[in-house]
Amino acid sequence: MTLNHDRLRGKLLDIANALNRLRRLGSMDRSAFLIDEDSQDIARSRMLTAVEAALNICYHITAKDLKKVPEDYAECFRLLGEAHIIDTQLAERLAEMAQFRNRLVHLYAEIDYGQVYDIIQNDLDDLEAFSKEVAKSL
Repeated sequence: MTLNHDRLRGKLLDIANALNRLRRLGSMDRSAFLIDEDSQDIARSRMLTAVEAALNICYHITAKDLKKVPEDYAECFRLLGEAHIIDTQLAERLAEMAQFRNRLVHLYAEIDYGQVYDIIQNDLDDLEAFSKEVAKSL
């Protein structure tokens, strides 16, 4: 079977929309973000949306192109790096983001919103770079 390009384009749009919302939150200063629970909820939701969409893309590509099933979310990105579908360093950073996604989902009561803010400030470009790499293959 081949890649479903419409599915991939839809997920890339989900990532782009989530990143736009997150970047707007990134314009807040850290102290304002850390006391604004609504902004924290939006950030958590949009971060999950972006990472879930990236994972959906990742699993689709590993299944269709690589004929592999990753053991976990982090391994999915690493497999794309090993296959030179994305840069290996980017793959490793995305693997870390996938692990952070697990904390957002499973340890939601213990989320460090300072870390969420730092990701918004410093790491969103990784999801954008991933999107660009995937878009090149469409």
